[in-house]
Amino acid sequence: MNLEDLKKEIPFKWRVQSIKDWGAQCVAYIDARDVQDLLDEVCGAENWQCKYSEHKGNLFCSIGVNVSNTDIPLWIWKEDCGTESNVEKQKGEASDAFKRASVMWGVGRFLYSMDLVKLEVAKDKNNKNQPSYNGKLLYGDKITDACNYINKTK
Repeated sequence: MNLEDLKKEIPFKWRVQSIKDWGAQCVAYIDARDVQDLLDEVCGAENWQCKYSEHKGNLFCSIGVNVSNTDIPLWIWKEDCGTESNVEKQKGEASDAFKRASVMWGVGRFLYSMDLVKLEVAKDKNNKNQPSYNGKLLYGDKITDACNYINKTK
C-alpha cells in the first residue's frame, strides 16, 4: 500500500459557492463515494474504516487506516469536523466531515490548488440571479461543464 496514491486526482464537480449581481463564484468539490472508492483502491476495503463522534456540538469523522504489513493491525487515525449543508443538513454534515477527514490523508488536496471559477449571471423567470454562460442559464451538471471549460482555458 502506497499512501501517496491517496493524493492522486479523482473525479470532481463544481458547485456555486456564492451568487451576486456581478456573478456566480464556483468551487470544485469531490463526492464521498469517490473518496470511498479511492480508499478501497489504495488501502484495500478491509484496511480502512471511519467512525463519527460529537465534540462540543460539532460532528467529527475519524478515518483509520491499517498501516501494518503484518497479521497484527496498526491503525492510524486522522479526523476533522464537518458543517451542515443547505440540503439534508445531517447527511451533508456527515459527508463533509468524512471528506474533510480524508483530506488529512491527502485525498482531494489537489482541489485546494485550483482557482475559483466565476460565471456570469442572468435572471430566471422569477427574476433571481442564476449562473449562466453565453446568456444561457446553467443548472446541475451544466455548471460543472461550464466551469471545466473555463478552468481549462485559463
